[in-house]
Amino acid sequence: MEILGEGLDHVVHGTGDGLIVRCAKRPDAEALEREKRILAAVARVSPLPVPQPVGRSRVCLVYPKLSGVPLIAARPSKLDTIVAQLRSLLDILHRARIDDAEPDEVPLNEWLEEAEHAYPTLASHIPAPHRPGIAEFLSSTPPPDDHEPVFCHNDLGIEHVLVSGDTVTGVIDWSDAALTDPARDYGKLYRDLGPIALPPKHLRDRAVFYARCGVLEDLAYGLSNEKPAYVAKSLGSLRWLFP
Repeated sequence: MEILGEGLDHVVHGTGDGLIVRCAKRPDAEALEREKRILAAVARVSPLPVPQPVGRSRVCLVYPKLSGVPLIAARPSKLDTIVAQLRSLLDILHRARIDDAEPDEVPLNEWLEEAEHAYPTLASHIPAPHRPGIAEFLSSTPPPDDHEPVFCHNDLGIEHVLVSGDTVTGVIDWSDAALTDPARDYGKLYRDLGPIALPPKHLRDRAVFYARCGVLEDLAYGLSNEKPAYVAKSLGSLRWLFP
């Protein structure tokens, strides 16, 4: 096997015969079995491919590799086509009933506090023109939080979207899937893809809020783990998040 990538919670390997083996750094057999059941339920409704686990490992998620490359490493010519496919997925997911999904609710003021805590170590890496906008945001009041929890992927950054050309070939890493604010999913797309992925009007204020908090989190992750792709996408996103 060869290591394909590593995140905060998992290490991902690829095998010579086309399997992906994603192993948790802190194994939780119960959480893994729940994720497998969620993936089976999502596969029944999703218009896009998702991982289909095989085997009986209680430590690693094993599934046949999906085609395509992560969108974070791609340069599609028709980004609007990709966004349309992802919006169609979210329309279906947010109406789906996934019995094994658990609540994941965090007050918006806690999101803002975490971003404020992270910012001092990031400030020197952020171009000066964006700093006043970030400072204003960190001293602001979060938008009203009046959402109804729905099933969400809950980590729909472009590193978890696979593409081939202008076609989405899969959505991976459903380990954070939960019942939560649908604006979280749209916020990740807006954070990474810009105005072309502007969230629906009724979710926009919260989605933009999540995107602004999330870009600081992603930048901190990229810097502390020496992941230049994360750093580059985060600094690029400042153009529309903190113009």
